[in-house]
Amino acid sequence: MKVAVVQMVSGVALAANLAAARSLLRQAAEQGAELAVLPEYFCIMGQRDTDKLAHGEAFGSGPIQQFLADTARELGLWLVAGTLPLAAPTGPAPDAPARVFNSSLVYSSAGLCVARYDKIHLFRFQNGTEHYDESRVLSAGEQPVLFELASRDGHVWRIGLSVCYDLRFAELYRGYAQRGADLLLVPSAFTYTTGEHHWEVLLRARAIENLAFVAAPAQGGVHENGRRTWGHSMLVDPWGAVLAEQAQDAGVVLAELSMARLLALRGQLPALSHRVL
Repeated sequence: MKVAVVQMVSGVALAANLAAARSLLRQAAEQGAELAVLPEYFCIMGQRDTDKLAHGEAFGSGPIQQFLADTARELGLWLVAGTLPLAAPTGPAPDAPARVFNSSLVYSSAGLCVARYDKIHLFRFQNGTEHYDESRVLSAGEQPVLFELASRDGHVWRIGLSVCYDLRFAELYRGYAQRGADLLLVPSAFTYTTGEHHWEVLLRARAIENLAFVAAPAQGGVHENGRRTWGHSMLVDPWGAVLAEQAQDAGVVLAELSMARLLALRGQLPALSHRVL
């Protein structure tokens, strides 16, 4: 199955971001991709964290979701929307702050939404210069989510969903492995500071320890809001080999994922069946 991960440098304007995403997804389709994955915050990287609240949509309706459904159907792609803001329930207090979920939606090539994952782990980081706290505007998800994709070559792929900061929590991916995941998705917007030291080693570790492919699209560049993201979108095989990668700037990274190789590696090193704890 040929998989594309899409790297973007999203800005503050929703329409421009959607246009850029569509152009990149068209490139992926033209190069034979069957599954394409957009990065975290593909649709909006606002001047402030609260800007995403204005774009929050009810699940099942809204211009971003319509764009995704239409694009998947028109291009004949399975499409995973890295993340978009979906409305979250407000607290019981009348002055409770507004919140959205940071949600990854999966669309079949028929344009149907077949899975939803709300980011479970919310990023917080402070080093004296940079400060991030996603919990100010995001509500955390609670459930890991797998979906199945019947590829053109006759295999059924089990695919586990995650987002960015989730990457640091190995138990999420081990749970997916126990449920038979063949491919792990990690759409992200890693900061340059953390990504430089942690991004590749964590992606390769998740692939190796779970004997699964990993597809990781990212934001990669300097954004209108001044944030700098690490990029280095990549596809990794179950042995930890980087199959394809793009360092910075917008682009499409593709690789052919082989179910035969995955099964062969699991047969050679049946570590998943050796778990004790």
